[in-house]
Amino acid sequence: MHRLTVPAVLARNVAGAWGDAGRRWLADLPGVVAAVAADWRLTLADPYDLTYHWVAPATRADGAPVVLKLGVPGSPQLATEAAALTAYGGCGAVALLAHDPARGALLLERADPGTPLRALVPAADDEATAAVADVARRLHRPPPPGHGLPGLARLGRAFDGYLRSFPDDGPLPRGLVGKAAEVFAGLLATAPAGVLLHGDLHHDNVLRATRERWLAIDPHGLVGDPGYEAGALLYNPDPTRPDARLLPLVLPRVEALAHGLGLSADRVVAWGFVKAVLSEVWTVEDGGAPGGQAFAVARLLAGHLSV
Repeated sequence: MHRLTVPAVLARNVAGAWGDAGRRWLADLPGVVAAVAADWRLTLADPYDLTYHWVAPATRADGAPVVLKLGVPGSPQLATEAAALTAYGGCGAVALLAHDPARGALLLERADPGTPLRALVPAADDEATAAVADVARRLHRPPPPGHGLPGLARLGRAFDGYLRSFPDDGPLPRGLVGKAAEVFAGLLATAPAGVLLHGDLHHDNVLRATRERWLAIDPHGLVGDPGYEAGALLYNPDPTRPDARLLPLVLPRVEALAHGLGLSADRVVAWGFVKAVLSEVWTVEDGGAPGGQAFAVARLLAGHLSV
């Protein structure tokens, strides 16, 4: 690996998310990478495209291909990812091989060849949707005792925060956000027993592999209604970029996910609507401009709500 440099997007995102703690982590990152690589006997290659974590392919001393992921120590995202991967035990997701919470380090199985599911879209979208449903079925299980993973109810704070911040129409139509909050509450009230959820299961987080045909990466680690898992797939890939060519795929995806996950199509539509609006609310929270594919999908699904 060449001398470690911190891309501007990583520096901006980490500082924005973690403030001074993030800036200290960035300053210490070259030394942490070197120390962890030495302790775990890794030969590192150049990192992947970086957003909020430092992630790079590596090779262990025994020749095994792995991935090293580093983040700000104490980050809830890293803790929940590690807890979820531990619970999965390599079934449906890459295996967690080592975890050093004090240094914010995860050592992960590398999916080989690692082609993301987005490569099938749009030519083989039905195959991509079936693959996600299959992965989700393998991931969903009762949460382990004492798991400490967050439930879905906390996600509703984003709707509440948006509606407080924008008493009139703001970056998003207030009625759309209010309706999503209402549907979300109804879904929680009628949810079946909660299962362990990936929480962000879409075309870039499912990779082709050899140990299993497809493996999930980057779980958010949530517990709740399995229908929530269908949401992210409906407005991906590229949720921030409107693409009218993909809108005709949304309703066929709904039917395929309902069949693959054993859910009613109405419930998949409702979760898809909620998650699409939630994605746009998060975009606003992060200072971005809404109006991407997630917004288009939310408007489409709003016309098909029956709950």
